[in-house]
Amino acid sequence: MGKGNYTHVQKLLPEIKAMLASGKTQREVAEYFGFRDKYVVKRLVKRERAKQRKLEAGIEIRLKGRPRNACEPRNIIAEQTYEIRRLRMENELLRDFLRSTERK
Repeated sequence: MGKGNYTHVQKLLPEIKAMLASGKTQREVAEYFGFRDKYVVKRLVKRERAKQRKLEAGIEIRLKGRPRNACEPRNIIAEQTYEIRRLRMENELLRDFLRSTERK
C-alpha cells in the first residue's frame, strides 16, 4: 500500500464548489482530481459549511495552534523608543547603586 501525495484541497475549493453546483457527485469530483476516495471532498464540504454557519452566527473563526510571532505588523519605532528608555533607566539604576556602595 503506497503513500499518496498530499494535495492542498483548500486551494481547489472554488473548482470543487463549481463542480458540485453543476450537478456532479462527490465521487465524480474526487475521481476528477485524483483523490483517494470521495470522503476527501465530503470532509472539505463539511468543514466549509461549518465555517459558514459560524460566520452567519457571528462567531469568529480562529486558527488552530500557536500563533506566529510575526502575525501582527510590528511598530519598530515604538519598540526602539521603549528599549532606549528601558536601557537608560537601567543605566541610571546601576549608577545609583555604584554611588551608594561608594565605588565611584
